[in-house]
Amino acid sequence: MIIPAADATIGDTFVQCAEAFGANAFLAVPANAARNYHPAGREWSYAVAAKAVRALWQCYADAGYGVGHRVALLLANRPEHLLHKLAMNALGICCVPLNGDHRPREMAYVLEHAKVDLVVVADDMQALLQAALDASGHRPATARFESFDRDLPRASAPAPSTTPAPDTPASVLYTSGTTGRPKGCVLSHRYELEAGRWYASVGGLARFEDGSDRLYNPLPLFHVNASIFSFYCVMLRGNCQVQTDRFSPTRWWSEVHESRATVVHYLGVVVPMLLLQPPSPLDRGHRVRFAIGAGVDPQRHEEFEARFGFPLIEIWGMTEMVRAMFDNLAPRQVGTRVFGRALPGLQVRLVDDQDQDVPDGVPGEMLIRHSAAAPRQDFFSGYLDDPAATEAAWRGGWFHTGDIVTRDAEGRLRFVDRRKNIIRRSGENIAAAEVEAVLQAHPWVEQAAVLAVPDEVREEEVLACVVLKPDARADAAAAVQALFDHCHAELSYYKAPGWVWITDHIPTTSTQKIQKHQIFEPGIDPRTLPGMVDLRALKRRDAPAAR
Repeated sequence: MIIPAADATIGDTFVQCAEAFGANAFLAVPANAARNYHPAGREWSYAVAAKAVRALWQCYADAGYGVGHRVALLLANRPEHLLHKLAMNALGICCVPLNGDHRPREMAYVLEHAKVDLVVVADDMQALLQAALDASGHRPATARFESFDRDLPRASAPAPSTTPAPDTPASVLYTSGTTGRPKGCVLSHRYELEAGRWYASVGGLARFEDGSDRLYNPLPLFHVNASIFSFYCVMLRGNCQVQTDRFSPTRWWSEVHESRATVVHYLGVVVPMLLLQPPSPLDRGHRVRFAIGAGVDPQRHEEFEARFGFPLIEIWGMTEMVRAMFDNLAPRQVGTRVFGRALPGLQVRLVDDQDQDVPDGVPGEMLIRHSAAAPRQDFFSGYLDDPAATEAAWRGGWFHTGDIVTRDAEGRLRFVDRRKNIIRRSGENIAAAEVEAVLQAHPWVEQAAVLAVPDEVREEEVLACVVLKPDARADAAAAVQALFDHCHAELSYYKAPGWVWITDHIPTTSTQKIQKHQIFEPGIDPRTLPGMVDLRALKRRDAPAAR
């Protein structure tokens, strides 16, 4: 295993890994005839990847890009995303991954907020980018991925340096916030390398070997999980990341089998979907030793392990701090939502609403830090252009995660709930305020409140409670469809309401602040109420956005 030095940067560390592990497999994409890139599959060794990275590195350098520039990548889950990122980071360029599931308005916000200098875009995503640019006042340069070496425009202002430092931003990743607008998490070279080293060294039931493990990751490269957490873990040990286009329950086991995966990543939604698949010889016809993920339904945790023959190791992490905690030591707490313990370099407090410590067994918000001497070491650098939000999250010298957790007498931490106004659907964080803002923009809506309801497959689903304006109340069914179409056109498909409830009244305070906890009686499942409309079947990624 390569241990990055204290002054290491991503480019230097990749060169070191490529020299040490040249013949080993580095990146792989499984075959998929329906995919419009590498349909037959492809694999890169460290040596081959290093050659490609150096060529990209030279292109960026010749065009004047370096420290201080931000380059956005709109390449879906192509493994070349990671090669571009390595080349960019070697010069001090900051990578801004774009979410191909975004609607134009959402993408326009990211382009504007990050002030990107350049977008590298695949041909099949050109139309989305153009629509986002049309909706934006920001005008970055663009380069076609397919002809990058010929189409890369020169930087409008050449970089003053192409020598990054450990604290140079390597990525800006956007994460949902309670204000409804995503916040840009600035991640440094030091952060990203330390996240990989931490994961690669965790041991126990999540022990990695050098040069022989193949990690299958179905998660998107605009998330921290695939692009940083697993990627630098495999790189530092000379292992291979198997990057599929997206999770598919019908392709999962064939891809895991054919790619010879020894480790897999999952989200809670993966577990019930795989359990619903018919029994197959591939259920045990694999090489997987363990899986890493979060959000497994406690009722299905043991069932999954018994059927498929490997442990689901629950973890906790977030974009702001992805040096995760792991329930990786025997005996594990299967089916309890336990995700590990505090560790040296990752201290934990559980507090009440006044930031006062709560005793063991009592739920409290989890606060974390590296140590008293260096609380923010190896955490994110801050929220882009938002020092107030950064300092608010760090009040009192501890990072406030927004997650409600309990701790037992042995120090085991168990996830309970989310304090933030966030809906967690199939691994995606959805800000309720963002959906509310879109609903309020519809001319038929007088008042709207969005909250989470349980979902047997996707963990949580979006429920919109809506008060219609008087002239729209005559045809509630037409209004529900119109509101769904409006949200589906303006938001990523997974953010649109899966349930809509038309009501005459949403409780508020004297200052007109909505009281979500008073909308439904305690103990009532809102999904069973009269007038509740189930729209989940309409929430398909491939469904065209109505206009």
